[in-house]
Amino acid sequence: MNSSFTHFRGFLDTLKHLIRSPSVVGAEHPFFLSLKRELDELGIKTTLYEGLLVAEGHKPDSGMLSAHIDRHGLICTGPNEFQYAAFMTQNRGDLTGDSFSEQTYMAIAERFKQQLVQAYEPWSGSYLGLGTIDNAYICERRKNLVFEVKGLEHLMPGTPIAFVDTLSNKDGLLSAQLDNVFSAAVIVYLYKSGYKGTAFFTAQEESGKSWRFLLEWFRRFDKNTNRLLVLDTSPYPNRELAENQDIVLRNRDANAIFNSPLTQEIEELCKEHEIKYSFKDIYLQEGNKKLLEQGLKANSLGSTEMGRLILASEGAVQGTTLQVPTTGYHTTSETVSVKAVTGMLTLLKEMYVDTKSMNH
Repeated sequence: MNSSFTHFRGFLDTLKHLIRSPSVVGAEHPFFLSLKRELDELGIKTTLYEGLLVAEGHKPDSGMLSAHIDRHGLICTGPNEFQYAAFMTQNRGDLTGDSFSEQTYMAIAERFKQQLVQAYEPWSGSYLGLGTIDNAYICERRKNLVFEVKGLEHLMPGTPIAFVDTLSNKDGLLSAQLDNVFSAAVIVYLYKSGYKGTAFFTAQEESGKSWRFLLEWFRRFDKNTNRLLVLDTSPYPNRELAENQDIVLRNRDANAIFNSPLTQEIEELCKEHEIKYSFKDIYLQEGNKKLLEQGLKANSLGSTEMGRLILASEGAVQGTTLQVPTTGYHTTSETVSVKAVTGMLTLLKEMYVDTKSMNH
């Protein structure tokens, strides 16, 4: 337990630091720079591409981890008019309707009222002012959430606005806008702990584009793999359902079947360390069975970066996902249990950092 607590404290320090850099979908550059500086200081080789930061340790082939680094936020689209960044017109071509985001954003307009937001310059990250969301409504004609923000009336179109984040750690629960700065912090913490492999940090996952940036890298260097591990959070409707597992795995999503030896390796480690785990696709299929029995419409199996990558690469890039269960999805109080966090850190350190590392 002591070593788990040490893992958690070290991870928390990293998360506290990274969460302060805004990273609205489509305006992630300032966060990429924060991440790059953090990794450069650790002596990790970093290379920035369009929509992608690649980090390589001293043994780049010893592991391949990936996390998207964009977060939901707003973009100024006209005089005192702000839209939900991920669902703006220019992003809709990459959204398939399968993602949980698209299925849930209609239901979350109310959550944003009175939310504190900050505007920033999209390249340097310079602070441009604070505001408060007065109102949020759905514009059916534009199929997006439109916001009225008090205090940012002066902004020019194209300016990104991030939700002001506060990190809470109490009663064994961690709350913040976790998706997906959480996974970026996990990877940075792993490098601090001795991880020597490769990591990919991708932009624009929430608008369905991140897989393109990652696939471009694999094609650029004529590489393929079946051991890409994508880290993320996984939404559940309430704490009771979230607490049924500490780790969430997948056999597949709506796009593709995940065919990687990593899935079984992680499953075996979960059993060895007595970490509760479940498969999200099985959970969703069981839920759909009940919905169909009631004559209701089935939910999507979800669209993940991994699934879209497998589909587009025709299986040349394969892997699986490793997620922690959360509640309050896509809010500034997305919540994960400390137990789930320490579970993920234990698995990753065992796989990629410890002496009996599974290096391939």
